[in-house]
Amino acid sequence: MDHLRYSGLPFEAQRAAFLDIVSSDALVSEALLRARALDLPNWLVVSGALYNSVWNHLTGKPSGYGIKDVDLFYFDDRDLSYEAEDTVIRRAALHFEGLALPVEVRNQARVHLWYPQKFGQPCPRYTSASESISHFASKTHAVGVRYGADGQLELVAPFGLDDIFSFRITPNRVMDNQRTHEAKGARAQVTWPEICVVPW
Repeated sequence: MDHLRYSGLPFEAQRAAFLDIVSSDALVSEALLRARALDLPNWLVVSGALYNSVWNHLTGKPSGYGIKDVDLFYFDDRDLSYEAEDTVIRRAALHFEGLALPVEVRNQARVHLWYPQKFGQPCPRYTSASESISHFASKTHAVGVRYGADGQLELVAPFGLDDIFSFRITPNRVMDNQRTHEAKGARAQVTWPEICVVPW
């Protein structure tokens, strides 16, 4: 049960442990440093690369285990064209060349334009990269990290960190994302059997 040693602790203790774990992970720390250098507006490294790295650390698995890519969000509503985002994606591909995992870059100011076609339901027009993560299918996955202007790591965690440290995938019912919650939960359990998935 040592993998649950941070479960139930106060948020500040969990925040310190979380940032310590992700900044000590070779893959995540390199991705964060490169993201800072890329300097996109309102950027955040989010989701899987973060919480999966915490689970790997707590279960003694190697860095990068079970992680398919690094998600990098940014928010730029000055030009909502596909072409503007594509230009950033191409620039990022060169910038992140040689990183152990691919980096998927997405402008959160544009999500409402393509989401209905892809997922068959509307999506709010977000006002920041941080706001969009609060709409993830599972509360557990709603976590982001970036470097602040002071050079310190900042954490965005609208639902806290206890789900991550408790190996618990909890649904976020703000949108009708039951299928995504269940599919991601089942996939995670294969990789980390310690996980429990809270039913939708």
